[in-house]
Amino acid sequence: MSAPTALITGTSSGIGLEIAVGAARAGWRAVATMRDVSRADALRRAADAAGVADLVEVRRLDVVDPASVTACVAGVIADRGRLDAVVNNAGAGHVGTLEEETVDDVRAVMEVNFFGVLHVSRAALPHLRASRGRLVTVTSVGGVVGQPFNEAYCAAKFAVEGFMEALAPVAATVGVLVTVVEPGAVASEFVANVGVDRDAAVAQAGVYAPALRAYLDRTAGAFAAAQSPADAAAAVVATLTDPEPAPRVQTSTTARQFVGAKLADLDGRAVATITAGWLA
Repeated sequence: MSAPTALITGTSSGIGLEIAVGAARAGWRAVATMRDVSRADALRRAADAAGVADLVEVRRLDVVDPASVTACVAGVIADRGRLDAVVNNAGAGHVGTLEEETVDDVRAVMEVNFFGVLHVSRAALPHLRASRGRLVTVTSVGGVVGQPFNEAYCAAKFAVEGFMEALAPVAATVGVLVTVVEPGAVASEFVANVGVDRDAAVAQAGVYAPALRAYLDRTAGAFAAAQSPADAAAAVVATLTDPEPAPRVQTSTTARQFVGAKLADLDGRAVATITAGWLA
C-alpha cells in the first residue's frame, strides 16, 4: 500500500515542522502546509537530515482564506487520491488585555486560532469520512486554563476545545476519530514569537503595566526552559498511529498536571491562585 496521507498546517517552524518530519518518519506522506512557502527551507533541511525528504511535500495553505483551504485540499485529493488525517497546528499567540486592545484585535486572534481550524476541518471532513481517518487539532493548555493577558488567545483555544469535544461523538458515527492535543510551554522565544516588544508593551499598558511586566518576565523564562518542539510533536504523531487515540492528549507531565488542576477545580479557586501568582 502507498503511504497514508496527512495534511498538516503551520509547518514552517516549531511544533508544526517537527510534526511533519515525525509523521514522515512514522511512514506517512506529510503534506506540510504554510501560508508563505518561501519559509519552507528549515522544514526541507530537517526532512533531508531525517532521510524523509521524499515523504514531505510543501503546499501553500492560508487557514484564514477559505479559497486557499479549498484549493489545497482539492489539490491533495487530485494528486494523492485520498486524505487519511489532518493535523490542525497553525495558530498565533497573542498578548493583551481587554481595555488595552480593540475588538478587531480579538477578532483577528479568533480568525487564525478558531475559524482557521474550522475552515480546514470542514474542507477535509468529507475525505476523512471516505478514509475513516483522523482529525487532530493542536490546541494548548490555554484551551483549558484561562491565563493572564491571554484573554483573546484562550478564548479562541477554549472555543476550539469545545467545538472538537462536541464534534467528536458525531464524527465517530461516520468513522472519523477526533483528538485535541494540548501542549504546555514549548521551548521558544515566546515574547518574540507573539510579536511583543516587552518594553513598549509595558510602557503602553497603563494601570496594567506592573502586572504585564511580571507576566512577561515569568512567561519568557518558563518558555525558554520548557519542552522541546520535537517532544511535543511526538505526542501529536502518536495520535496518528494509536488505534484508539484519546479525545484529549497532553504533551508533557507539566501539561497534564496543569490541565488536571483545572479539571478538578470545581469552584475555580485553585486556578485563580495559580495564575494570580504569575502577576505578583
